[in-house]
Amino acid sequence: MSAEHFSNVAQLHTGGFEPPELKGGLPLLGQIIRFAKNPYQFMQDAADELGEIAQFKMFNQRIILLTGSEASRLFYRASDEQLDQSAAYKLMTPIFGEGIIFDAPNERKNQQLRMLMPALRMEAMKLHADKIMEEVEAMMEAWGNQGEIDLVAEMKQLTINTASHCLLGKEFRYELTHEFAEIYHDLERGVNPLAYHFPNLPIPAFRARDKARKRLQQLVGEIVKKRNSQKDKPSDMFQTLIDTRYEDGSQLTHNEITGMLVGAIFAGHHTSSGTAAWVLLELLKQPNLLKKVREEFKPIFIQREDINFHSLKEIPFFEAVLKEVLRLHPPLIVLMRQVTEDIHFKQYTLKKGDMVWASPPVTHRLATHFKNPNAFDPYRFLKADPEDRDLMAYQPFGGGKHKCSGNAFAMFQIKAIFALLLQKYDFELADSPNNYVDDYGEMIVQPKSPCLVRYQRRNDATAIQPIKVAASARPADQAAAPASVKVKVDTQLCQGHAMCMGECPGVFNVDSHGELTIQHDPINSQQLDSLRAAINACPNQALTLEEQ
Repeated sequence: MSAEHFSNVAQLHTGGFEPPELKGGLPLLGQIIRFAKNPYQFMQDAADELGEIAQFKMFNQRIILLTGSEASRLFYRASDEQLDQSAAYKLMTPIFGEGIIFDAPNERKNQQLRMLMPALRMEAMKLHADKIMEEVEAMMEAWGNQGEIDLVAEMKQLTINTASHCLLGKEFRYELTHEFAEIYHDLERGVNPLAYHFPNLPIPAFRARDKARKRLQQLVGEIVKKRNSQKDKPSDMFQTLIDTRYEDGSQLTHNEITGMLVGAIFAGHHTSSGTAAWVLLELLKQPNLLKKVREEFKPIFIQREDINFHSLKEIPFFEAVLKEVLRLHPPLIVLMRQVTEDIHFKQYTLKKGDMVWASPPVTHRLATHFKNPNAFDPYRFLKADPEDRDLMAYQPFGGGKHKCSGNAFAMFQIKAIFALLLQKYDFELADSPNNYVDDYGEMIVQPKSPCLVRYQRRNDATAIQPIKVAASARPADQAAAPASVKVKVDTQLCQGHAMCMGECPGVFNVDSHGELTIQHDPINSQQLDSLRAAINACPNQALTLEEQ
């Protein structure tokens, strides 16, 4: 028998095989140079060569890349006691602050995340639509009737305006507009590949990040002091964080309020600007899809007042377009955890201390999960068996209990933007379609700049006549009334968005702590439509309906 055979036997006796290793790399540095050059392409090459599990090193840290539905299930479904999210995101500590979110113990972190949810729930969303419309109208007024824009820059500014308007309050939106935009830009630049291993290197980007964080905390302190002297308090996330308390009765410090506000903006904006830009680019690349979106919009959004929380739920084709944008252009290249105890996956062992990665763009391009995966095809989500049903294969916002809590706001925000924008303007690409590609030089994916698009205001004569979206384009989820029904909730997926309660309050209830309770008996036939609507409305797909 060969030496390799004896080695494998020994490995089995100690718990399993070593994951296959990517060859190459440099002493000490490992694969960091290849990764920094193009993170997505590096991980795609590793998956192509080694399959669903691959290992490599960076600065002597062993990293295990998991791709595909089965391996992703291990990543997203493992407990915090097995895979620690906080240990993997030390790069965010200088941005959010010490003791905040990823730098906090799990119980403290979970309390902090729950404090953000009220502004991301259904009732808050109903109030956000008008604010988003105000921001889009202000942008259009600045555009005028025709011209050329850098789409990425415009979407960045628009989404930071909408996020600050909806989530932070009037001080950030109207009193600190330019300064806050500069602060946020410097904080955002602190998220780069070097920060994963060396978050405190004395480089210009990190110095600017730290200066911006210090200034933001100073501004927060000044606003808190000002608000404490006011008799009438605003109703926004900022005020909620001032008033809220931990379970032990203690209030948030200025440092914690600052970090939580930054976390909210990252959730509400960070993933939205690039996605919004790609929505328009993909529609312009396929004019037939743009025409169909406008046909769907026309009978629903006749006047400005028609754009609201409820009407934005009635655009299934555009939602499919948005989902397909998120599949081909997920904003997050990589998600990370650290192994805290040995874990077995099939014949392999992930060892304590390993860093484990999931890569949404790699998994999203697997032909085993998505038919013709490199093609932009929104119809894949309109079939009776849509291709996003496997939550471990479709993961643009991550998955499991740590799925991005801002995903519902991001989807809602982008729908509202284009419900108005596409009715008011015609657009065209200023360059060849092939020149509009993802920029993988940054950890948050955006279309590569400059991203030039021409626009011209539409008039009534050019408006497309309204027609209804064909019934076959809607998911076939309506069925005859069953004899009995039961709703199951995946508690690991539920984050307390309360969309279900808004659709069907007689069955679902979400308390102030984000805990969901379900009333199963009795459920009458009159409730079935709203029950199905509630299940479809869950942004995390945490609910399933069992019918008999």
